Amino acid sequence: METIPLNLDGYTDLPAGKIANVVTYLEMTERPAPASALQTEEYCVRKIDTPSPDWYRAIISRIGEEWLWVHIPLMPEPELTALLRDPAVDIHALEQGRETLGVAELDRRQPGEVEIVMFGVVPEAVGTGAAHRLMQGVLDAAFGPDTRRVWLHTCTNDHPAALRFYRRAGFRPYKFAIEVMDDPRLTGAISDEAAPHIPVIRAKT
Repeated sequence: METIPLNLDGYTDLPAGKIANVVTYLEMTERPAPASALQTEEYCVRKIDTPSPDWYRAIISRIGEEWLWVHIPLMPEPELTALLRDPAVDIHALEQGRETLGVAELDRRQPGEVEIVMFGVVPEAVGTGAAHRLMQGVLDAAFGPDTRRVWLHTCTNDHPAALRFYRRAGFRPYKFAIEVMDDPRLTGAISDEAAPHIPVIRAKT
């Protein structure tokens, strides 16, 4: 793995083909009172007992391609199958009728903690209250008698309203990190037209 020195008091140039973003970690140590206004029969939050890898890849791609969510779509089949079969990993779907509009992945493998690894709604559901309803259902599922902390992270490549949404839900920021990765649009993993808000920097020839 290639490494370069990080300037902690200024700028650090990245090689062409790499992208970086600032990651914000947030946590919640107590379940907030649910907002009654978000209770609605329009949406249903349901735990998916036996999610298929193909279904999970498809919904994650639909939600997150614009934000370069490639971890699940590019995960090798055996690894993804093992993840979805792990009894300490829960997949919850936000549904409207027979249509899945959102999804959340909860990881309980650390005793006393629940990480919300994935959380999002499809583009056409943004701004409709769907994400609020999904979060309500996720927090209901995450906070059990032994839960001391629920945490997640977001980043500057994500939807611009994501950090504000999580803070309004009751999460408190506690740490920053910098993520550097290969630009998946240059590797052919996803369309080179995805995430137009993030410039593509190609190597000079």
